[in-house]
Amino acid sequence: MSRKRPKLLHESNSLTNQLDHDEDQQHKQQLIPGLPDHVAQLCLSKVHPKYLYPICPSWRNFIYSPLFPPFLSLYTIFTPSLSPTSQIVTPIRFSSFDPISARWCDLPPPPDPPLQLLLHHPSFISRNLPIQSIAVRDRLVLVAATTQHLLPALPRPLVFAPLEKRGEHWGFGPDIPVPRRWCAAGGLGGSVYVASGVGSHFSTDTARSVEKWDPSGSTCWEKTRPLRDGRFSRESVDAVGWKGKLCMVNVKGDAAKQGAVYDAEKDEWAEMAEGMVSGWRGPAAAMEEGVVYVVDVSKGVLRKYDEARDVWVDVLENERLRGAKQMAARGGRVCVVCRGGVEIVVVDVVAVPARMWVVEPPIGFNAVAVHILPRMSVSKSQP
Repeated sequence: MSRKRPKLLHESNSLTNQLDHDEDQQHKQQLIPGLPDHVAQLCLSKVHPKYLYPICPSWRNFIYSPLFPPFLSLYTIFTPSLSPTSQIVTPIRFSSFDPISARWCDLPPPPDPPLQLLLHHPSFISRNLPIQSIAVRDRLVLVAATTQHLLPALPRPLVFAPLEKRGEHWGFGPDIPVPRRWCAAGGLGGSVYVASGVGSHFSTDTARSVEKWDPSGSTCWEKTRPLRDGRFSRESVDAVGWKGKLCMVNVKGDAAKQGAVYDAEKDEWAEMAEGMVSGWRGPAAAMEEGVVYVVDVSKGVLRKYDEARDVWVDVLENERLRGAKQMAARGGRVCVVCRGGVEIVVVDVVAVPARMWVVEPPIGFNAVAVHILPRMSVSKSQP
């Protein structure tokens, strides 16, 4: 008996030490020590992720999990900086910029067939052939581009859904009745709109046609009232959803232009207000379809539209905004593709005065278009 007693005492101490170790490990793994994780998750979900990210790995992992409300990120379409100007297809890169970690992350590759898009052609020396994309219902939707044979490249929309829980982020929409390029494309009330443009050849019917599709469940495109004429088929333009209406102009930049406004409830087209069209001097976007912003590409001024006075009001002026190519707005931020895609300028339009900073693309790539969407949920640990 005397020989067994020390052994039993040793086993008891080992068991106690193991239990203490297990409790310590559990304590370390808890999001907030002393609170059940489901309660801690409720508490932490109320805090902005920028304050949680630097604290500890468990909080960092939590803000990227499906349990944390998805914060907004910058989704961007890139092309190589040294893309040749000859008639060949250009590789496309899809990436997301995480504003919390300040890092770029490539999106999963699109499904087959691979994109074969033409951005340069000897017949169009002074311009790039467009890739037209929009953000609607928390999805990135590509609706129009050009093949190496100068034909419409997208017979159906290519859709990326960052919040897709099954991991199948990429998918396709229904066939577009008339695939097109050089059209007006935009979102309104959760639906994708494509208007005018050119199909495999020019057609007055296509140049006047307007189609819409709801990506939340609709399996086909729906025709709406056509345009009065084909003046919007001259080049690719953004159709901006604003207060139940779709607004668009027929020419990019600060050249003289014509504007049209579609009332979705009445299914009617009308001329754009004089002050609105005269001040539409560059790329435009609407903040949650409530306030329209535009960049005057000649003066480098970001403005917002005052409907009551039919005027554009200055928000911020900066040389970096000169020659802006494309923009997006959401969550109090306006993001603008500048300097031929070498810079992405971000403006906090909620701050007084407005605040600006620059996001640089990955080395070797230029931004073609930017969109603001919720970040993807991931299961692996974040750096």
